[in-house]
Amino acid sequence: MPLVRVDALRADRERLEALGRAVHEALVETIGFPPDDRFQILTSHDGVSSTLHYDNYLGVQRDDGIVYISITMRSGRPPERKRMLYRRIAELAHAYAGTEPRNVFVTVTENESVDWSLGEGVAQYAAASDAPRSP
Repeated sequence: MPLVRVDALRADRERLEALGRAVHEALVETIGFPPDDRFQILTSHDGVSSTLHYDNYLGVQRDDGIVYISITMRSGRPPERKRMLYRRIAELAHAYAGTEPRNVFVTVTENESVDWSLGEGVAQYAAASDAPRSP
């Protein structure tokens, strides 16, 4: 189960939806998440009351088309899968939203099964044996 946050500068609803679709499809294709496992926060920043900052770090020439994509998921995916994910997100963001690959900035944060509650106040992924025992 990934939790995805997409932040873009001056993006309309259509572009945000296209970026969300790009990330979701890339996660399904490269990592193997189920198609109905989609939890996303899609945010546009107007450049005035909220904005995004960037530089041309490591020789990548970014501009106002910048998109920050943060993915939180359980740990355990090998580095080659993550590299495939980054590449596929950039490809699909370009195809679906017209975002230049140089403007696709992706981070992955990993955690453990007990770090997720999908509702009802329950850690659904955590094994019952991980729960604290009553005295």
